Amino acid sequence: MIKFTKMQGLGNDYVYIDGINQKIENESSLARFVSDRHFGIGSDGLILICKSDVADFKMRMFNSDGSEAEMCGNGIRCVGKFVYDKGLTKKTTLEIETLAGIKKLELNIKDNKVETVKVDMGEPILEAEEIPVISQSSPAKLELEVFEKNFEFTCVSMGNPHAITIVDNVKDFDVEKYGKVIEIDKHFPKRINVEFIEIINKSEMKMRVWERGAGETLACGTGACASVVSCILNELTDRKVKVHLLGGILDIEWNKENNHVYMTGPAVTVFEGTLE
Repeated sequence: MIKFTKMQGLGNDYVYIDGINQKIENESSLARFVSDRHFGIGSDGLILICKSDVADFKMRMFNSDGSEAEMCGNGIRCVGKFVYDKGLTKKTTLEIETLAGIKKLELNIKDNKVETVKVDMGEPILEAEEIPVISQSSPAKLELEVFEKNFEFTCVSMGNPHAITIVDNVKDFDVEKYGKVIEIDKHFPKRINVEFIEIINKSEMKMRVWERGAGETLACGTGACASVVSCILNELTDRKVKVHLLGGILDIEWNKENNHVYMTGPAVTVFEGTLE
């Protein structure tokens, strides 16, 4: 019997399991099962909270197809809420180990529960080999033709790889048609998360995302961060931007002094249960 908590950040939903006090095996198979919205619990993936030798906790994230990913911005905010609300810690400033490095969280508490979380996402990675993407430019840029439509991408890694492109009307854009082809393009050795964005003004943008291994989701925290970085690099926005996603709004800032990207947004518990 495995106890779980279903949580979401802007509709980007995961099944969260305490891997400290419970023994979890066959993580990839478990992720595929719990993610199934007809025969499982229903989620964009599985996140395990584990012990860490280098931070307060370790986060392991699995996509709905069972593949393990480096990081999830919406997911890590819910990790902060999980460990505080469950009494695993009373600290309001936390360090979380991920495959993308250690991330720092500031928990905003209301009525003894975590309401929002600010995450120090670290420095963006802009070099093509480190993202990785096959590109000769720095910062990494790429032009692709997909179904006779030309795209210009700026590529950024926030610990996981992203390709960002601007479209005229993101609401009516066919994210699935293009996203699933771009994800597996040969220029992306580890596949890619694809962000389609529409600039509203210097401090606001709209974004939809095709996530590697999950398809279109309602939100992507690392994708929002990467999108803001790409727009600043192309002199399209200011350094503080509200990103409007299908699931809600994230506040993103690329700090000029320390080069770190900060993301602030909600974390919500949906329901809890026990899995046989």
